[in-house]
Amino acid sequence: MSRVRVHNFSVSLDGFGTGEGQSMEAPFGHAGERLHSWFFETSTFHRMQGRPGGSTGVDDAMAGTWEPGIGAEIMGRNKFGPQRGPWQDEEWKGWWGPEPVFRTPVFVLTHHHRPSVEMAGGTTFHFLDATPQEALRQAREAAGGLDVRIGGGPGTVRQFLAADLIDHLHVVLVPIVLGRGERLWDSLEGLEDRFPSVESVTTPSGVTHLTFSRP
Repeated sequence: MSRVRVHNFSVSLDGFGTGEGQSMEAPFGHAGERLHSWFFETSTFHRMQGRPGGSTGVDDAMAGTWEPGIGAEIMGRNKFGPQRGPWQDEEWKGWWGPEPVFRTPVFVLTHHHRPSVEMAGGTTFHFLDATPQEALRQAREAAGGLDVRIGGGPGTVRQFLAADLIDHLHVVLVPIVLGRGERLWDSLEGLEDRFPSVESVTTPSGVTHLTFSRP
């Protein structure tokens, strides 16, 4: 069976995966770009933006594992955009422009129905009101035997971890203290016991890459 993976998920020293106060101008709330500055410097991110350059060290090697072997993604609604409640503006098609980086089916978890949105480059956003188990069933079907990535935000990753549905978890510990926002680790005591392989590496950028894996 295909594996369920999380990649490049940044958290602060106090466990927050995003800041408080998300808006159109501030996708990560008061955290700004501080959680992800390590990623923005990598060659992987530069390629995603169609730009040359970027770092080619360990951060880039870790960042670059997010795409190979992925056939579908599941994300929470707050990763897709800042709107809450019933959809007021169906012209909004995500943060990523007309040709998103995913190039696979993407399942957006929401309690409010919206028709699927097909984008250039192979990405189609589908909107689901579903449990993690049902969302994963549909994503696996769409992935055609490839792996499924859980893209975030913190609440979505936490739900899939709580349901014990994740096989590979890559968390990036960033040396900042946010103080507020949405935490990743709440109610996940003993999580490490589920994963036979736990590894870490700290890089010159100051972040620590933590990977939790099982066969």
